[in-house]
Amino acid sequence: MSPNSIGPEAVRTFDKDGFVVMSDFLDQPTFEELSTNLDRYIRDIVPGLPPTLAYYEEQGVPASLKALHYIDQHDAYFAEFVQRPVFRSLAEQLLSSDVCLRAAEWFCKPPGHSNVTPPHQDGYYFCLQPDQVVTLWIPIDAIDQENGCLYYVPGSHLRGLRPHRRSSVLGFSQGVADWGPEDQVAAVAVPVKPGDVLAHHSRTIHLADANSSQRLRRAFAIVYASTACVTDEEAKQRYQHSLKELHQEVLNR
Repeated sequence: MSPNSIGPEAVRTFDKDGFVVMSDFLDQPTFEELSTNLDRYIRDIVPGLPPTLAYYEEQGVPASLKALHYIDQHDAYFAEFVQRPVFRSLAEQLLSSDVCLRAAEWFCKPPGHSNVTPPHQDGYYFCLQPDQVVTLWIPIDAIDQENGCLYYVPGSHLRGLRPHRRSSVLGFSQGVADWGPEDQVAAVAVPVKPGDVLAHHSRTIHLADANSSQRLRRAFAIVYASTACVTDEEAKQRYQHSLKELHQEVLNR
């Protein structure tokens, strides 16, 4: 991989659709290194994390682990990995801006334990102005419609943030409030394979079905924001209050 490995067509697609797939972006050694270290992190680090950093579909069931947050803040390998020039350069080219690291996350839809991901826009969660953020989504498994690939509404990032309301899904606590049949028809499935990178804008509406297969559906995500972004404190407080309420409800079930 090199910092110049993205072409202008990928940038044009991202600007137009709000997402783009870069096939075989990671070479095999890099992918295997990432996958091995994720396994290590889950085995050695996750058992000691607080519930705000490790989400489960079913509390007390390790096999139902569904999301990990701020991985880079708890492990030296990931602190280095997410700062590699190849990823930062990709984010800068897609956003046409200098960027700073926002988060490193891991998502899973374990077979037999997964729920749907409601349609949402990441920008509602991030609470930044301007809303210029990109997520680099790296599949660890082959991900298709059977095991819960992402669906995107092309061009939705050009139409601003939609109203959101609280969902019952921990990790995706807000969903698009006025989601309708026309949105469902417009959403396109985006299957990916290990080694690909799927990038999406923070205003691009996306969703996913539950995993109906017997296969894992895992992905590692690096989130970069434009250095021009500042936090909308009012929006952040509103979102954090709703998230705290949902998290407490889940823990008390």
